[in-house]
Amino acid sequence: MLEQIITQPDNYAPFLLSQAIKFGDLLFVSGQAGAGDDGNIVAGGFRAQGEQAFANLERALEAGGSSLKDVIKVTIFVTDMGNFKEVVELRRQFFAAPYPADTIAEIKALYDPAAMIEIEAIAAVRPNAGS
Repeated sequence: MLEQIITQPDNYAPFLLSQAIKFGDLLFVSGQAGAGDDGNIVAGGFRAQGEQAFANLERALEAGGSSLKDVIKVTIFVTDMGNFKEVVELRRQFFAAPYPADTIAEIKALYDPAAMIEIEAIAAVRPNAGS
């Protein structure tokens, strides 16, 4: 059975997206960008957006009964591969060994012209989550 995961705030609702979908012991998290609680992309450049994107990812994971340490696969989209070293530093900051499987891809644009990074993930759901 599919279970929609909703976070507060939920900046995705107007776009007919779920923050995440839980299916069995897996959690599929929609791409999380560097948007603050007001829905606007945070100031401060790539690193600030990356930290906010990871914070948003963590919030969605926790809402679904998971965590950053339970991430199995992550896909990181960037608009400039020149930020690759920063992506590695963000991974070091937010993940620990064993590191999740990963795809990092440069794309032309994200949903907001100011957005430079978006992170989606598949994670395991902890046993007895929410009980």
